[in-house]
Amino acid sequence: MKTVFNKNIQSIKTVVTTLVLLIPFFSNAQLKGGHFLGAMGLQSGTQTPENTLSVFVPVYFYNTTSLRNNDGDVAVADPNLNMFLTAVGVSWVSDFKILGGNYGASALLPFASNAIQGNYVSSKSPFAYSDTYIIPLQLGWHNKKADFIFTYAMYLPTGKFENGASDNSGLGMFINEFSAGTTLFFNDKKTLHLSALASYEINGKKKDTDIKTGDLFSLEGGFGKTYYVMGGTTDAPAPKSIINAGLVYYMQFKATSDEIPIGNSVFSGNKDRVMALGAEVNYFHISSSTSAGLRWFGEVESINRFKGNTFFITLAHVFSTKK
Repeated sequence: MKTVFNKNIQSIKTVVTTLVLLIPFFSNAQLKGGHFLGAMGLQSGTQTPENTLSVFVPVYFYNTTSLRNNDGDVAVADPNLNMFLTAVGVSWVSDFKILGGNYGASALLPFASNAIQGNYVSSKSPFAYSDTYIIPLQLGWHNKKADFIFTYAMYLPTGKFENGASDNSGLGMFINEFSAGTTLFFNDKKTLHLSALASYEINGKKKDTDIKTGDLFSLEGGFGKTYYVMGGTTDAPAPKSIINAGLVYYMQFKATSDEIPIGNSVFSGNKDRVMALGAEVNYFHISSSTSAGLRWFGEVESINRFKGNTFFITLAHVFSTKK
């Protein structure tokens, strides 16, 4: 948060005055978590095939159109605050089995500008290294009619953070996150699918403060269809590329209240939530093992947080690790 509170307030009168003045402020100023909404969409409950190593570059852009209050009405119109993030990531899936599922792991090294911490901010942070995202454990199961996935992830507070600073590139807190999801297939060729991935984020206290972001529950997925673009010869046709397209969604709810110390009291404010709908298209070129994807979301409901548009572009190359 931009405002720094003095823990040693010396009079009850000052504490009361501070609370009265800042309650309207914090009612809308809910703290943000580390989960990037929009990073998952179509087939969010499916792990990549075994014995593959994927190197990818995601590009995330969030454009705010308004800040909404507890009733969903406009509190601040056109706040002119955007967030940009890009990264270098690697994801590996093995043929090693745990409980029947393929073991995998991932790491994401992100760079961001304007790391949004709360809903009232004046952030002009430079493009800098942000918080590191690591998945030390991922399990994936593939069945004829459905895929399943379980993930444990960590967000490491490696980005710059100083309470009250306007140039932070990280959130200043350690985060544990557990996710589980599924992709359902409606035909034998697995070309028609519906997915959902549920994530629960447990946030620690911000660096050198007693400020704690509330835990967050997120749900992401989509309904889409896979198309095979054929090549080869008439006698020996073969797919040369794959297109995956459809509708996507995300929603996020604050499961527990924020904890913001003010003197000898702790202010929590109202919980926030957001819902969004959008579209996604992915293209995978088989012979070169490269892919490109575009995902867009327009937020349709926002309570005690920004409302805007999310754009996610991903470029990836897949290597085979088969012996």
